[in-house]
Amino acid sequence: MPNTPTILVADDHPLFREALKGAVSKLLPQARLVESDSAEGLLASAEAHPEADLVLLDLNMPGAHGFSALVHLRAVQPQLPVVVVSAREEPSVVRRALEHGAAGFIPKRSDPATIRAAIAAVLDGGQWAPVQADAAEGLAPEEARVAERLRELTPQQFKVLGMLGSGLLNKQIAHALGVSEATVKAHMTAILRKLGASNRTQAVLMAGRLAVDPEPTEPG
Repeated sequence: MPNTPTILVADDHPLFREALKGAVSKLLPQARLVESDSAEGLLASAEAHPEADLVLLDLNMPGAHGFSALVHLRAVQPQLPVVVVSAREEPSVVRRALEHGAAGFIPKRSDPATIRAAIAAVLDGGQWAPVQADAAEGLAPEEARVAERLRELTPQQFKVLGMLGSGLLNKQIAHALGVSEATVKAHMTAILRKLGASNRTQAVLMAGRLAVDPEPTEPG
C-alpha cells in the first residue's frame, strides 16, 4: 500500500463525498484526496493526476450512463484501479461493475470499517466485492459489445456523447466545450463510426445499454 497515495473521490452527493473522505482519512491520514462531482470532472482529475493510486466512483453522476465512466476511465488509464461505490448493491450490478473492470465494489450502506478494508485491499493490489456477486450472471452480449466500442472513444468524444445523452444540441455542446460546431460535428461522425450507430438517437440508445437499469428496447 502506498504511504501517501492520491485518491480520486467522484460522487455528485457532497455529504457522501465527505463520508468517503472521512473513511479514507482514518485509514490513510496522509492521503491526498481529489474530489469531483461529474464524469467530466473525474476525467479531468485523472488526467491532471496520472500518479493517482485509486478512484472511488459513484455510478450515478452527471455525464455518465451508469457504467460508462468506469468503462471509459479503464480504457484511457488502465493502470488506475477503480472501486465503485454505489447504493445499488444487487448481485447483478456488482458483477457487471467487476466485469467492466472495477477492482472493487463498496455498497454505500457499508460501515466505515468495511470501506477501509475494501480500500486497503485494492491499494495492496487485490480485489474486494460482496460475496453475493459470485451468484450473478455476467454481462449480456449487447452490453459487452457496447462497452468494447465505447473504449475506442477519445476523452472529448466521450464528453460529447454524455452531452448528447443529456439532450444538448450541437450548438449547446460547442458552447460548453469551447469549440466550433464544425468540431462537434466531426466528433459526432467519429462517435457514430466507432459505436456502429447510424444516427444520434441510436448512439444515445446504445450508450444507454450501460445504464444501471438499461432500457429493454434494443437499438435498431
